[in-house]
Amino acid sequence: MSNQDQNQEMYAAREKIHPREVKGIFQNLRALAVVALLGIYYGLPWLRWDERQAVLFDLPARQFHIFGLTFWPQDFVFLALLLIIAALTLFFFTAIAGRLWCGYACPQTVWTELFMWIERWTEGPRQKRIKLDKSPWNRQKILRRGSKHILWLLLGLWTGLTFVGYFTPIDELLDRASQFQLGPWETFWSLFYGFATWGNAGFLREQVCIYMCPYARFQSAMFDQNTLIISYDEQRGEPRGGRSRNANKEQLGLGDCIDCNLCVQACPTGIDIRKGLQYECIACAACIDACNQVMDKMEYPRGLIRYTTENALEGKPSRVFRPRVFVYGFLLMVLMAGTGYGIANLSEVNMEVLADRNVLYRDVDFDTIENVYSLRVLNKHDQTRRFQLEVSGIEGARIITRPEVIEIGPGDTDNITARIQVPRDQVAGPGNPVELTLTAVDDPDVSTRSRSRFHAPNPDGR
Repeated sequence: MSNQDQNQEMYAAREKIHPREVKGIFQNLRALAVVALLGIYYGLPWLRWDERQAVLFDLPARQFHIFGLTFWPQDFVFLALLLIIAALTLFFFTAIAGRLWCGYACPQTVWTELFMWIERWTEGPRQKRIKLDKSPWNRQKILRRGSKHILWLLLGLWTGLTFVGYFTPIDELLDRASQFQLGPWETFWSLFYGFATWGNAGFLREQVCIYMCPYARFQSAMFDQNTLIISYDEQRGEPRGGRSRNANKEQLGLGDCIDCNLCVQACPTGIDIRKGLQYECIACAACIDACNQVMDKMEYPRGLIRYTTENALEGKPSRVFRPRVFVYGFLLMVLMAGTGYGIANLSEVNMEVLADRNVLYRDVDFDTIENVYSLRVLNKHDQTRRFQLEVSGIEGARIITRPEVIEIGPGDTDNITARIQVPRDQVAGPGNPVELTLTAVDDPDVSTRSRSRFHAPNPDGR
């Protein structure tokens, strides 16, 4: 075989997929998910909270507002916890029912579905779209294709502006956009995100899921014989073949599958589910709804294609809720409870303490040892606050700051030098634990603590 023949086998030109529109419970659930998720995405920037945007990631001010909560870079640990929770949630639902995320909530799926609604509205159902593809360019084709792409581009640009609206107040952003006064970064990200949406949801579509998404490759590691997956019941459906509605399938020696190929036509990735589970399947369940419509017309029982497990198909006992599911669920509950507790107890002040490394300690007089510390204090409150610093952990310790009462503006950070003095007879050697407590003068509940070490000479004087 020549190299040219080998290349022709390995690389095939993409055949455009025109998914058939089907009705059914799963497609209704997907439509509901699209409306809900896109409603959240496009609607959140417009919500107000205490005279500001409810969800706003203010990068210049280093403040991340989420309704009544304000996070700072010092709270980065919560972002890490959120990502871990998201990963465990993905594992949890994948272990139960396969690629539910891909079929119902993945941004690629959600925006592709919205773009396909526009395509059906401007170009018509599947057969009309196929015919339009094959027809020469004429007035009707230009109008239909042109109107589709204009709507796609407008939606993509609105998506890009909404994305930037999470980082710049949306009303201010749109006001400047209407006057063509956007900054360079706002312009770049609006256009970048807008054209990325237009390209991914309008052109690439299933290719993102098949070739670009890593989840399609490692999903099998989270599947087992008890995972609910979309499957074709081969024992019931085979041998397949066409027949009239009133034909006796037993006399013809046929199964329930009439080989209508509607399940293939409805699939957004163009696979034939009757060939078994394939990594291209995104679990959208369009094939289930298409097949159930056919079964209803033929007066056969539903479920020739259905959510089931491999064990159930083979007639073996099936357990959807099994040890790995309980482990994922337990870890999720622990992490969510811990994260919720941490957020509920967020302090309105943050303090970092660093001991002076140049001079570990010094003798103030023959009876007192002194250590110097550099404090970096952040006031997370939206009003100016006054704080006092206290020290504990060593008998007789006292702390000295100038000024004694520390005043810090809203969202400001101040660097403070603090001196801790301890009687010589209360410490011996390096590494004595000490705790600094910063408390708001007007609200004792607002406080933070930080531990450090108090250094002193060894008992032998070295």
